[in-house]
Amino acid sequence: MNCKKILLILTLIFITNCTTTIQKNNKNITSIEDQYSNKGFTMIYNEDLFKKKIISKKIDNRSHLIFSKHLKKNSSVKLTNLLNGKSTIAKVKSNSAEFPIFYNSVITERISQDLEISINEPYIEIQLINNETSFIAKKSKTFEEEKNVAEKAPVDGIIINDLNENKTNKKDKKTKDITYSVKIADFYYRKSAEQMLNRIKEETKIKKYKIIKLSETNFRVILGPYNDIKTLEDSYNKATVLNFDNLEILRND
Repeated sequence: MNCKKILLILTLIFITNCTTTIQKNNKNITSIEDQYSNKGFTMIYNEDLFKKKIISKKIDNRSHLIFSKHLKKNSSVKLTNLLNGKSTIAKVKSNSAEFPIFYNSVITERISQDLEISINEPYIEIQLINNETSFIAKKSKTFEEEKNVAEKAPVDGIIINDLNENKTNKKDKKTKDITYSVKIADFYYRKSAEQMLNRIKEETKIKKYKIIKLSETNFRVILGPYNDIKTLEDSYNKATVLNFDNLEILRND
């Protein structure tokens, strides 16, 4: 009888420990999701883009609403113009609106005016600010030991052409000296970063890629650098087959 009781107690302890571990893991995952942020280009909504089917849904241009493919409807976000530091709060109207994958969002003209966003350089950061788990993550082919490691490095701006053919924009003379990179991910181990390079070689037709050592425990895999938008966008689109949720665009000064 005593042996049975001891065995039962040990079994209960084992189950409790497993449950605690699962709960801790879930908390870690939630924490990562709550801290979702992305630096990249936004698209400024107008009716022509909807009529041309570049954007699949309409949005009220007087509102503080955005389209995002990675955040749930009604998620609250902080939008920051990375060129001047101006920020505003907005809500996600829909995550099912279709628009080019090169853009991290679609914003309204009102938001664009509030943030004084340049049509030539609509470079913003999106940060999730609500307390709910709102980040919709794909199933990524990543490495288990890397899931809880993510260090962010500050970046500045970038130049992009407006898709609206009715507008003509003058390029900044300084843009010819700017190059751009696509950040795939940051890794804690160099070996993991090297494995990612192998995936890029095997699964894409991308030719320019490298590892940047940011610290002893942070190795960044990037594509590029590129000195023109078309090549940058082409590589970004090709990189989506890697199924990483949070590709970012970085400027190299």
